[in-house]
Amino acid sequence: MPTITITSPELPAPARRAVAVRLTRWLTARGVVPSHVVVRFVTEPPGSLYTGALPVEALPSAGGDGSLHHAGVVCQIGADRDAAFRDALAAEIGAALKVGPGTAFFHLDMQPAARGDVYVAVDGELCRADRLGGAPEPIKEPAA
Repeated sequence: MPTITITSPELPAPARRAVAVRLTRWLTARGVVPSHVVVRFVTEPPGSLYTGALPVEALPSAGGDGSLHHAGVVCQIGADRDAAFRDALAAEIGAALKVGPGTAFFHLDMQPAARGDVYVAVDGELCRADRLGGAPEPIKEPAA
């Protein structure tokens, strides 16, 4: 269940949707079930992200080229994904967010996660992501 959390200045709803669709399609083309892709957008208030001692808003930007000024991304992906997959996914995320010469700051953190450590609700029951391939098995409370 790839989970991509994008923290940036507010993006308009059409831009968020375009990014989510693009990343979902990219992951789906590589065998991920579309409903397992999670893209979360977090709007970052001005003055809340610093690099060094400067707020990122103060960093110079080439501007005018349509590039995103700044963003931080955390991407949780299966621990079994190799370096080539991570590199390609990082490039796709950057392209989807329009990272370019005008981007003053961009930070992407790949966090491998074991599918057995991810839980989702299926019909109101918590299920481990590594059990979603077939019939999901609800998580049962241990007997007391």
